[in-house]
Amino acid sequence: MARIIPLSEGSFTVDGTKKFLPFSRETDRMQDRPHGSLLVEIQPFLVITDRDYILFDTGLGFRNPDGVLQIHQHLIDHGVNPMEITKVLMSHLHKDHSGGVSAEDPITRERTLTFPGATYYVNNEEMLYAIEHSGKSYLAEDIFLLQQRDNVVFTTGNGIIDGYIHYEVTGGHCPYHQVFLVDDGEDKVFFGGDVAPQISQMKSRFAAKYDYDGKRSMELRQEFMERGKNEGWTFLFYHDSKEPFTKF
Repeated sequence: MARIIPLSEGSFTVDGTKKFLPFSRETDRMQDRPHGSLLVEIQPFLVITDRDYILFDTGLGFRNPDGVLQIHQHLIDHGVNPMEITKVLMSHLHKDHSGGVSAEDPITRERTLTFPGATYYVNNEEMLYAIEHSGKSYLAEDIFLLQQRDNVVFTTGNGIIDGYIHYEVTGGHCPYHQVFLVDDGEDKVFFGGDVAPQISQMKSRFAAKYDYDGKRSMELRQEFMERGKNEGWTFLFYHDSKEPFTKF
């Protein structure tokens, strides 16, 4: 039985500048944020199977007031040592998903991968695209180490990891976005990254302007929802503040 642990870093608003500003539902108001701002959760996931501790995306890479990486603290709070993570599966490398890929030591300024005991799985074309387009949505300094470490597997196209984790290049949100389906024989857990980011988006048909190909993303949401219904998938929603995961 797969165990699913959402690792929410909180709610944020983001606008055309691609800056993520913390948002408190108790004290903040959307009308006070820049026009066109979106309210999103930033929520990596830990999925524990009988073989692996799998991390899906890595959050913003922020530290808490004690200087500890938020994503490390969330794992510790759930009784998991960050060094226990065996696989880090990256849907894509936008900074709100990959900020926690690596971290700079506040004192020595040395940068290291945040999960040195894990194997990172990253789409090869997405990696090249991210470095080439570093700026607003991609930050090369967070991810360049991936090209220099031997515990990184660069994937191309669709395939299977260790016989039970399927990956599929979808495009849509960005040119080389990919999704993952963990099928351990008992459960099927689907991580759609930003082509299936919130439950509300699964239930409505619209093309989002913030997607590289909004029409493609819209079609993918419908397609995955149908497949998920038929095959009993549990969907993980990276940007949903109310319902982190569900079955349809």
